[in-house]
Amino acid sequence: MTSIHPSAIVHEGAQLGAGVEIGPYSIVGAEVKLGDRTRVMPHAFLDGQTTLGSDCVVYPFASIGTQSQDRKFKGCSTFVEIGDRTTLREYVSVHSGTREGEITRVGADCLILAYCHVAHGCKVGNRVTMANASALSGEVVVEDEAVLGGMTGIHQFTRIGRLAMVGGLSRITQDVPPFMLVEGNPAAARSPNTVGMERRGLPAESVAHVKKAYRLLYREGLSTRQAVERIRAEVPSCAEIVHLLSFIEASERGIVK
Repeated sequence: MTSIHPSAIVHEGAQLGAGVEIGPYSIVGAEVKLGDRTRVMPHAFLDGQTTLGSDCVVYPFASIGTQSQDRKFKGCSTFVEIGDRTTLREYVSVHSGTREGEITRVGADCLILAYCHVAHGCKVGNRVTMANASALSGEVVVEDEAVLGGMTGIHQFTRIGRLAMVGGLSRITQDVPPFMLVEGNPAAARSPNTVGMERRGLPAESVAHVKKAYRLLYREGLSTRQAVERIRAEVPSCAEIVHLLSFIEASERGIVK
């Protein structure tokens, strides 16, 4: 059964799934939708046209679905969507979009640690981990299974590739290719994210191919275009290499070097 603490404020119109728990002094806005068994802990604030999936947990003092901080926001209908089984720890903020109809999206099975920020229009994939106080500026894309170290800052419109790992205290102003480990200020690619790939069960052959692609991208003194041509010619094709090349060729900001 749904459980709402007497001190909580749940506005009429909020849609609560089966088994939802709303803790003391939390506030749930009129257009919020909470999936089955989602738990909102004390003092959390959920507002706007915000949807959380099933089995999510929102920790104290998180602020989810509030208005964009973008100066361009002039008042329009915007959204926040958060997938199943995602955890939002203390003081996390997830802001709604800026343009009409824009969605800020966080995927399923994500772990967003204390004091993290997800700005307007961001698209965060599934099984993403954001360590404490890391922050995404507007319109950032974070692909599935990426890991952001603590106190990392991501520039607007930047993309973080699948299974990439960004070391703590890094400043990211260009795209981070999939499967790579980068860190620093300014950030630089240090190695393939071998441990992350192995933990996710990628085939050994795929890991070896990514390692070869890394050497061509970062250790042969090639331009990005030259490296892409060499990878295409010399590295056996697999799903990971196809995704890596597609990501690089779609980059508008250039990749971290």
